Amino acid sequence: MPTLEDVRVRPYGVGDRERLRRMSRHLSRNSLYLRFFSGTPRIPDHYVRAMDRLDHWDREAMVALLAGEIIGIAEYVRDDQSTWRAEIAVLVADPWQRCGIGGRLVADLAGLAGRRGITEFRADVIQTNREVVLAVRDAWPTATSRTAEGATRFRLPLPMP
Repeated sequence: MPTLEDVRVRPYGVGDRERLRRMSRHLSRNSLYLRFFSGTPRIPDHYVRAMDRLDHWDREAMVALLAGEIIGIAEYVRDDQSTWRAEIAVLVADPWQRCGIGGRLVADLAGLAGRRGITEFRADVIQTNREVVLAVRDAWPTATSRTAEGATRFRLPLPMP
């Protein structure tokens, strides 16, 4: 069984489109729903196209790879109005959830964001995703949150604790 040490993390690149599409094979409908807030049988095409338009400054993504395949992705999108803030989202393939992949991706992404003048992440987590809500609260003690419309919105100050 491969270990976390076998996982390579790097920025999403122009050649990753098909790897990202193949990641869908390792995602349950529940995982896709929790990430995209809607029922979808695979990673949506509009999301794949959006990853093709990364500028690696205001919009960035990091991928976790194992044996050349994407097993996790985390991205941020800088807020147009409050340029010191960015929305963050994470998706990890089902067999690799609860193994530290998401935390590693967020830590690397937070480092990049901080060097680019971002001082706060925001993250929306569906309330039924209790495991992630608790994990964020545990890993980010400086986070604040509010709950509305079935989701918890976290404010995550950078640098990451």
